[in-house]
Amino acid sequence: MPGAKAIHAACFAVGAVVGGGIATLVSARSTRPAPSTTTAVVPTVPPIVEVGPSGDARFPSGVVSTALVSPVLKYGHPGPIPDLLVRKAYTAAYDRRLRHPAWTAEHLTLASLGKSSLVPPSNGESGDRMKSNFTEDTSLPGLFRAKLQDYFRSGYDRGHMVPAADAKISQDAMDETFLLSNIAPQVGDGFNRHYWAYVEDWCRRLTGTFSDVYVFTIPLYISHKDPDGKWRVNYEVIGSPPNVSVPTHFAKVVLASRPSSPKTPDVHEISTGAFVLPNAIIPDEASLESFVTPIEAVERAAGLTLFSDAVKSASKHICQTSKCQVIVRRFDEERKRQDLRRTISAPK
Repeated sequence: MPGAKAIHAACFAVGAVVGGGIATLVSARSTRPAPSTTTAVVPTVPPIVEVGPSGDARFPSGVVSTALVSPVLKYGHPGPIPDLLVRKAYTAAYDRRLRHPAWTAEHLTLASLGKSSLVPPSNGESGDRMKSNFTEDTSLPGLFRAKLQDYFRSGYDRGHMVPAADAKISQDAMDETFLLSNIAPQVGDGFNRHYWAYVEDWCRRLTGTFSDVYVFTIPLYISHKDPDGKWRVNYEVIGSPPNVSVPTHFAKVVLASRPSSPKTPDVHEISTGAFVLPNAIIPDEASLESFVTPIEAVERAAGLTLFSDAVKSASKHICQTSKCQVIVRRFDEERKRQDLRRTISAPK
């Protein structure tokens, strides 16, 4: 995915800021004379997507960061550490504590979806989900890894953050969407197999009217007000012992761009939008626009900076430039017969 190095650098900069904050706090509380140290300037962490000179959205070319060296951290930085996972069809940051992605990012085009006659699939063969299997991600430390056993009889689906249908460009790309590092627990009937799938399909259909579509999928933990008037976040943890957290909500944030006119192909029109859906049964007749949420609200809830202020101010809302309406298709019915032999069994 374009810009993966830039995203990696941005995540490293986040670690630098955390390390600098801890060191400053420890130094401020010390009553002993402090040894002479060299103070480094910690830069502001840039957004994941910024605007280019001609108004097009792009990943930053690079991020320069300088960490504050502290003797307190001489034996290592405790974290939090986001495992940046750069795949063929997507990039993701894995949350070791929650054991599911903190976010996933995709760049969708007709070519990436295998729908372009100009760009054939790798090796002439597109991905087939029947050849893919859910797999534990052995690139992650075993202590922080989501396991197949965690989902067995949990009552939740293994929900793709990056859909398999978005990675048809090759079998290897599709296989990577079945890694548990791309999975979060989702309500099955009425959500993962239905309305959530409709939203994923809507994102893909945007490539019919936009040349580039960036999609961020973000698991969220949103508070609710209890009868006593206090706000709390309540969520389930599945596995035995409990291992994988179950998000209360999921966000889809999109940024789509296209030439503003045939006469100015280098000047891009940008559209953005965010949708937050509860991890619960959603009726098929629910309006997609009823889930519209300000991008800033998603960023605040997730602790992320998705787009720069320049991108936000230059963009129109996606529902103004495209039809925000899902098509109800029973994807689960289409796959039911194929998946009968792949019923979840107890992992060995």
